[in-house]
Amino acid sequence: MRRYSFKPKICPLITSWVAKRIIAAQKAGFKKIKVTLDLGLTSSLIKITQGRALLNNESVDVNLLEKVVGDNIYLVLKGKLMKVSMFSNGKFYKLKAVGEKTAPTVEISGIHMHRVRGVTPWMDSQMKVLAVRISRGNKVLDVCTGLGYTAIISLKRGASEVITIEKDENVLKIAELNPWSRLLANERIKIIHGDANEVVREFEEGSFDRIIHDPPRFSLAGELYSLDFYKELYRILKPNGLLFHYTGAPGEKFRRRDIFKEVSSRLTKAGFIVIKKRKLRGLLAKKV
Repeated sequence: MRRYSFKPKICPLITSWVAKRIIAAQKAGFKKIKVTLDLGLTSSLIKITQGRALLNNESVDVNLLEKVVGDNIYLVLKGKLMKVSMFSNGKFYKLKAVGEKTAPTVEISGIHMHRVRGVTPWMDSQMKVLAVRISRGNKVLDVCTGLGYTAIISLKRGASEVITIEKDENVLKIAELNPWSRLLANERIKIIHGDANEVVREFEEGSFDRIIHDPPRFSLAGELYSLDFYKELYRILKPNGLLFHYTGAPGEKFRRRDIFKEVSSRLTKAGFIVIKKRKLRGLLAKKV
C-alpha cells in the first residue's frame, strides 16, 4: 500500500463574495476591511492601499478581482490570481465554492463529489459519519477520501484511527489547497493512494469497527458496487460493525437499473443486515 504524504498549502483564497466586498470597500474609500481568506474558517483584517489589497503576506491589484466570478475559487500568489483547478488525463478538476463561508466541494468534469442542494458538503459529510455511529476508540475505514471531510469528522467524533483510500491523486492535490481539508495532516489519519478494490484485500479480517463507503457514481466506478467488493468489506469489518454506503438518490436509474435496490440486495447477499437511509441517500449495513 502506498501512503500519501498530505501537505497542506496555505495561501489566501478569494471567492466572488470576498472579491465583491473588497471592490466595494475600495469604492467607498475604506482602507481596512475584514474578509475571510480561508473559505469561512477565520476572518482577516486586510488593508487596501494604492489600489492594492494586502492579504496577509500577499497583495493583489483590486482591479484584478473583477475576474473572480461565479463559483470559482482563486488563490493569490506573487500578485497573481490562479484558479484552483486543473486539467489532467482528460478530466477537469475544480474546487467549487458553494457558499460564502462554508466548505467547498470538488467538481470533476462537471460532477460534484458532494451533495450541494439543500445541504452543504460539510453537513453532508457530518450526516454520513453520524449515520455510521462512530464513537470513541473506533478504527474507521473511509473509502474514497475526496476532500477528506468524513475522515476529519470521524476523528472529531472520537475515532482512534482513520485509514482513508483515494485512487485519484489529482483530488488529493486539490485538497491540499483547501483550508477545510488541512486537518487531514494528522498522525491518526493514514491516506492510502490506490485502488480501493485492490487495497481492501490487503487488510486483515476484522480490522475495522466502522466503514464509510462514499464511491463515485456507478457509471464511473462500478467495481466499488460489486458483490465481490462488498464481501471484502464484510470480511474486514468486525462483528457488530457498521457500514454506511452512499448510493445517490434512491429511485434514480442508470440505464434502467435501480442502483439503490441492487446495492441493498448485494449487501444482503454479502451477509449484512441492511437498513435503508433514504434521506441520506444511502444504506446502513451491520455485520452480524
